[in-house]
Amino acid sequence: MSRRTRSKATALWGTGGGPRADVLRYTAGDDAIWDARLLRWDVLGSLGHVEGLAASGLLSRAAAARLRLALRDALRAVDRGRLRIEAGHEDAHTAVELWITKRLGEDGLRLHTGRSRNDQIACDLRLHIKDRLLALHDDTSALVSALLAFAAKHRTALWPGFTHGRRAMPSSAGAWAAAFADGLLVTLAGLPAVWARVDRSPLGSGAGYGVPLPLDREATARALGFTTVEHMPATVQNGRGKLEAAVLSFCSELAHEVSRLACDAIALSGEDTGFLVIPPELCTGSSLMPHKRNPDVFELTRARATLVDTALVAVLQLKSKLHGGYNRDVQFLKPPLLGGIDTTSVMLQMTAAVLPSLAVNRARGLAALDAGTLSTDEALRRAEAGIPFRTAYRDVASAIARGEAFARPAPSEILRRRTSTGGLGNLGLSTLRERLARERRWARASRAHFDSAMRRLAG
Repeated sequence: MSRRTRSKATALWGTGGGPRADVLRYTAGDDAIWDARLLRWDVLGSLGHVEGLAASGLLSRAAAARLRLALRDALRAVDRGRLRIEAGHEDAHTAVELWITKRLGEDGLRLHTGRSRNDQIACDLRLHIKDRLLALHDDTSALVSALLAFAAKHRTALWPGFTHGRRAMPSSAGAWAAAFADGLLVTLAGLPAVWARVDRSPLGSGAGYGVPLPLDREATARALGFTTVEHMPATVQNGRGKLEAAVLSFCSELAHEVSRLACDAIALSGEDTGFLVIPPELCTGSSLMPHKRNPDVFELTRARATLVDTALVAVLQLKSKLHGGYNRDVQFLKPPLLGGIDTTSVMLQMTAAVLPSLAVNRARGLAALDAGTLSTDEALRRAEAGIPFRTAYRDVASAIARGEAFARPAPSEILRRRTSTGGLGNLGLSTLRERLARERRWARASRAHFDSAMRRLAG
């Protein structure tokens, strides 16, 4: 069979005519590579579709049972590498339907009843996204936990805080780590809103205008573990790109938090600061300079955040120029979506893996608390004694200009004077741990519901 003939024969939309082989290759592009990651979800989505067809009376009980068994066998074949996208398969949908039809004949030909590849791929992606969002939640929670452990260990290790890249006021290694834990928790708190947008079944929307069949869309949604259906069929296709952008925006927030941590780790561990110590096993060397110990792991973490932003921008650009309804352009949403999620995940995992190995040079941090860094403490000490703050501020500024030094408070005094919520002497790590526990409870419940639905379908 020629490549041209084979391509037409294995296209689900093929009716005997169609474009040339080179046009088919151009339109398919590398879609099969990305679809290979969705193959398992395509089988599970088909199992849910069978349940919906059966509930709608559009499949006999016997046909539904045969399709159910065949699809479960297909799922095992995917897991074992026996069912995959072959040369000539246009996409995951083709691979699965042909595999089923080869074994069931006429019953296999019934599988696509009331379904378009458009709502089929939307379902595959939503199932995949749900799984990956929960994995990202786990990755983020692990990093938050590592940050809180670091904060507790170095709670009293003082060093300067910085604004504009210049020394500002006393801070601590504990406050530094706790702030990133807090920032990640704030981002995690927004995940349920993203999840609610993904947790809506698109099946039954067809190509965007529904289908002239009495489909029980709610039964399909329940079978697949979705909370509800995407109410308007057109919303499924009009939302392509919108959903991906929401997911990647969440990823971008996480990536920015981790990137800023990486930037700080680079700056705070340099020879001119040395407050943080990156051990040799986390560094690379130079082929020329024997003394070099380079923080490549943090530099490449910083760079990866740019890749996540690039993925988000690609999705925003792709979706911004489309007519209502389905457009083939959305085929190119898959690479930035899947790649952006992957990049975010490895950033979180690597940062959590290396953080416990970082050390703190307490002596260098404390020595860097010079008169300028302590000027605010001095001004506020005078204000507490009854001098108007603005007067105290100007007096301290004049003293600094004259080169006068202030008596340095003891580290315990610096901590004691900062007891408001989140202050150096009151980091509130227990509160952060409670927030992390709440986030983990949400993730466990969501994972249990999702996995339970997938296990029921898989038999």
